[in-house]
Amino acid sequence: MAKWGEGDPRWIVEERADATNVNNWHWTERDATNWSSDKLKFILLGLSVENDEGTCEVTEVEKVEGEASINNRKGKLIFFYEWTVKATWTGTSKSGIKFKGSIDVPNLSDENDMEDLDINITLNKDEPDTPLMGLMKTQGADRLRLALGSYVGFLKTEFTQGMILPTANGVSKPQSSQSKTKLDKTQISSGSTAPPPNTGVKIPTCKFSMRETFLTSPAELYRVFLNQEMVQAFTHAPATLEAEKGGRFRLLDGNVLGEFTELVPDERIVMRWRYNTWPCEHYATISLVLSDRSSETGLKVEFRGVPTSEEESTRLGWQRYYFEAIKQTFGYGARLY
Repeated sequence: MAKWGEGDPRWIVEERADATNVNNWHWTERDATNWSSDKLKFILLGLSVENDEGTCEVTEVEKVEGEASINNRKGKLIFFYEWTVKATWTGTSKSGIKFKGSIDVPNLSDENDMEDLDINITLNKDEPDTPLMGLMKTQGADRLRLALGSYVGFLKTEFTQGMILPTANGVSKPQSSQSKTKLDKTQISSGSTAPPPNTGVKIPTCKFSMRETFLTSPAELYRVFLNQEMVQAFTHAPATLEAEKGGRFRLLDGNVLGEFTELVPDERIVMRWRYNTWPCEHYATISLVLSDRSSETGLKVEFRGVPTSEEESTRLGWQRYYFEAIKQTFGYGARLY
């Protein structure tokens, strides 16, 4: 075993006298089965689509069978998951007639890409034919695929916290729950001006944009993002939010943290934003630009500085927990093209 300051840093004992599995360098495994089952039910239940014929919603998740685990070998994470999912969808026509059907996903696994995922949607045998079946097989299937893809993103980010974390010398180091709690409180304190620690680790980042349309005015949509009660309504969780330049926010039970850096009423919101699973004190810059389209509001969201490994989960998270949640909560559902 090399002495401190000598040799390959992957084998250095920084805090452990016995050198047992330093920084999780040797093989470790974490069971993600129970966590995955709960997460799949959470992201699917309540998922909905809408068109001129009516609405369709996932109203029950009856079966989530399978297993998931994450292995860490020499600093590399290896993901294994294999699931069978069965759910019920309920359609409601514009005239108020209800229809029921089933959703069967037999092959959600690490061996299949999302575009190859089988999503079988059927109408119950005792139900009459309805155009809502076509809605579920097209837009419904797309939303289901997006939601199931978000599970994979959360598995690779949310559940892996603590397995590999960057430090100043590039070595992974566990983080205690006590230090995490202290960090969260510091991040949401409006009086905190301490600069972020310099870890010496460069994080590969990316930039991308998303667009969405809402059936409401720019003034009302602007208020949705800045009014604490409205934020709590569409996130279905407690929120702390200071609607002013330099004001901080904490959403989704502390999973999202940030600060408003620019506010132009009814036109533009710029924020420093992060998931709490991102490397310590790393924030992305997110700009929301609202445009008035008569009876609609166009929203363009630009993301800069998102960790490259987090792009997919960030996209899916915004689609699910911002765009879709706002539409479902306040009735701003735009026409689906």
